[in-house]
Amino acid sequence: MFSAGESSGDQHAANMFKELQKQLPDIKGMGMGGAKMRQAGIEICFDSSGIAVIGLIEVLKHYGEIHNALKLMQNFVVSEKPDLLVCVDYKEFNLKLARFAKHQGIKVLFYVSPQVWAWRPGRVVTYGKAIDMMAVIFPFETAYYEQENVPVKYVGHPSVDKVHPQRSKTEDLAQFSLTAEKHIVGILPGSRVNEIKRMLPVMLAAAEKLTQQHDDIQFVLPQADSITDELLQDYLQASSVKVTIIKNQPYDVIQCCDAIMTTSGTASLEIALLQIPMVIAYKLSAITYFLGKYLVHTKFIGLPNIIAGKGIVKELIQYDVTVDNLANEVNQILQNTAYRQKMLSALAVVKEKLGEGGGSKNMADLAVLMLQK
Repeated sequence: MFSAGESSGDQHAANMFKELQKQLPDIKGMGMGGAKMRQAGIEICFDSSGIAVIGLIEVLKHYGEIHNALKLMQNFVVSEKPDLLVCVDYKEFNLKLARFAKHQGIKVLFYVSPQVWAWRPGRVVTYGKAIDMMAVIFPFETAYYEQENVPVKYVGHPSVDKVHPQRSKTEDLAQFSLTAEKHIVGILPGSRVNEIKRMLPVMLAAAEKLTQQHDDIQFVLPQADSITDELLQDYLQASSVKVTIIKNQPYDVIQCCDAIMTTSGTASLEIALLQIPMVIAYKLSAITYFLGKYLVHTKFIGLPNIIAGKGIVKELIQYDVTVDNLANEVNQILQNTAYRQKMLSALAVVKEKLGEGGGSKNMADLAVLMLQK
C-alpha cells in the first residue's frame, strides 16, 4: 500500500512501483495518490490532488478532507492488511497513518525524511517509533537517524533518475513552436492549488514587465498534473502576456529555457539537474510565514542552495516576492553573462553532489528486502 499526498510523492511512488514490478511481477499496489500512480498500475483508493496543501492555514482550511482521507486509509489498512505500507513524504498525515499501521502489525517504510536538519530534529525519535525503515534522499540525512538508532538507508534522490527530456532541445523548440533566437523564460508556479493562487499572478505580472523591456522574449509554463486547465485559465486570461502551456513534458520544457521563475520545492532541484539558471520565489499565508520564521532553522529554503551549502540561486521569500524583484533577477540572468556563468558552474556542483541516481530501484530493492523478512 502506498500513501502519497502531493504531486512529487505521486511520481516517486509510481517510479518505485514500476521497479518493484520488475522484481515481483505479481505484486499488487493500492493506496492514496494521483495520476502517475494510477498510470503505473496502482489502484487508487483516494485521489490526493484535493489535499495537496502546505502551511498551517491551508491545512486548517482543508482539515475535513484531510481527516476523512486519513480515516479512509486507516480503514483500508485494516481491511486490506498490506504486507508493506510505503509512506511517501506528506509528513504529518503519513506519520499518523504509519503509527496506525504499525499498531496493526503492518511493516512501514517511510520514503523522504522530514527536514529534521531544518527544524524540529526531535522528530527523528518520533518517526523512529512509527516506522520500520526510513529511506532518505540526501546523503547527509542518515547521520540524524543513526544517532538515535533508527533504521535508515540512503537511497539517492529520485529526481536524478527521472529528470531527462524525451527529445533534444532543437526538437523541443520545434515541437513547442518556440524561436531559438528569442529569450525563453519558464514560469513554474507550483503543483498545489494554493501555490498557483499565490505565485502565478505575480509571476505573470513580472512576465508583463519583462515583455515591456524585451521585444525578443517568450514564456512557457509546464502544467502540473495536479492543476486543472480551468484554474490556470482564470489567471492567464486576465494577463496580457502570451504563455505557451505544455502538459506532461516538464523536462523538455525546462531544457528549452534560458531562465526560470520557480517556486521552492522539488521543481527547483529538477531545474538544477537540467542546469538552467533560475530565481526561486515562495509565499505562504501570513500566519504560516510568521510561525515558520521562529520554527525553521535553515539559512535557505531552495534545495539547490541547501545542497550547495551557500546561496547560488536568488531566493525571494514572502514580502520579497514582488514583480520588480522577479523581473530584475530574470534580467540579470539573461543579460549578465558572468552572473549567469557563475550560477551555471554552481549548479553543476549540485548535480555532482546528488550522484548517479538509482533512487527508485534502490527503493524497490529495500521494499523487497522488507517483504522477504
